[in-house]
Amino acid sequence: MRAGVSRKHDQGMFEAETRKWWTLAAVSFGLFMIMLDNTVVNVALQSIRDDLGISVSELEWVVNAYALTFGVLLLSGGKLADLLGRRRIFIAGLVIFTGASLWCGLADGAASLIAARSVQGVGAALMNPATLSIITATFPARQRGTAIGIWAGVSALALAIGPLVGGVLTERVSWSWIFFVNVPVGVVAVVAARAFIDESRDTSRERRLDLPGLVTSGVGLFALTYALIETNTNAWGSARVVALFAIAAVALTAFVALERRQRLPMLDLSLFRNASFSAANTVMGLVGVAMFGVFFFNSLYLQSVLGYSAIQTGATFLPMTLLIMVGAPVAGRFSDRIGPRWLITGGMTLLAGSLLLFGTLDQHSSFWHILPGLVVGGLGLAITMAPTTATAMSSVPVDKAGVGSAVINSTRQVGGSLGIAIMGTLVATQVSASAAGPRYAVQFVDGYHLALYAGAAMLLSGAVVAVLALRPPRPAAPQAVVDPLFTPEPRFEEAA
Repeated sequence: MRAGVSRKHDQGMFEAETRKWWTLAAVSFGLFMIMLDNTVVNVALQSIRDDLGISVSELEWVVNAYALTFGVLLLSGGKLADLLGRRRIFIAGLVIFTGASLWCGLADGAASLIAARSVQGVGAALMNPATLSIITATFPARQRGTAIGIWAGVSALALAIGPLVGGVLTERVSWSWIFFVNVPVGVVAVVAARAFIDESRDTSRERRLDLPGLVTSGVGLFALTYALIETNTNAWGSARVVALFAIAAVALTAFVALERRQRLPMLDLSLFRNASFSAANTVMGLVGVAMFGVFFFNSLYLQSVLGYSAIQTGATFLPMTLLIMVGAPVAGRFSDRIGPRWLITGGMTLLAGSLLLFGTLDQHSSFWHILPGLVVGGLGLAITMAPTTATAMSSVPVDKAGVGSAVINSTRQVGGSLGIAIMGTLVATQVSASAAGPRYAVQFVDGYHLALYAGAAMLLSGAVVAVLALRPPRPAAPQAVVDPLFTPEPRFEEAA
């Protein structure tokens, strides 16, 4: 009898362990779609413009509408996930994102496509924080770094292969298929989420949505991101940019003041009293500033200076992609064992080195000159992303995982917008010739180098932050051995 009970118990433990990894696979499906749409559109812009006959400013909004709604609503998405249920909000985001993707592919004009991209951003903002908070709620601390390493690898893979996927679909099929491809993936992800993800939420006695915080943070982040994007075409001192920065400053100041006084704030500012949480967000913001801008301008350099096609441009990033795929899970496991400080410091230093290597390129460079920067950058991203994310998520209570996830992801998105704006401004200071002019390539390379050096300085400052502010993880307090099959976690509500 006792042997039979033991076998049944062992089988239950095995099924519970297996289910965790199926949960990770389910959220990875959705995450892949979100991150792919950050970069997949870039190489299709010229085809979209030719097909729909839209202006350059409208084309810019095809990219910016997604980034704006995504970045602005991340905090709200994290709060809603904690409040209403992480699986529920994840599935809701999936449905919205998948439907908006179909709308994007069917769009026949600028207004329709920009509106659809905005709705895509809403879906992504609901899904993204839920993916990380589901992982945090599902995996114990001893496995969380490995799971988040896989999460980070999927995220980085989607970002890196976006240009290649976009190039192949645009050149071989149609630009519409960069959106249509999300539809079957979204359907599979919804089915997998229903089958493998258990519901969890913040079960505090008092729970409500912080509407004043939602409005002020939304207005502030929208104005800030919009202002940064506008600096690509307007001077930093122009009336529009100054007004947008002023609106952002007022709204974000009001947001901080409200959150400090709210009894149940949307963003618990006490999270930032934890030095490791603050340091991880600083590092992630600097990675976003430097690397989003570099991905953007590397693509422009390859196509406008070296004359690469869309497919060639996407294929060029494959060495970096492969290193991120292999390295991120390994870095996650090492972070569990040795702590994050020196991994993050080393990764940020490698990333700075990769930008300096790109800074040796000119209008006559070949792929073999580009390869060293790709290899060093791939290693740096793999070593940095997973430990940074794991550090941030390990520094917040599990029942606040949705908000913690939203903060770290919003930091990356806002940092990315800032990076593109800053690097765009630096490149523009050196470029006076038209794109068809004989001096354009030389001037673009000069501006590209200036932007790379600025990015490298930011990354090195992030390495200093990691050394000085990250704290080694505290040893876990001894706990009684319990059976997870029969003793529910007190901080979660199981789905009925």
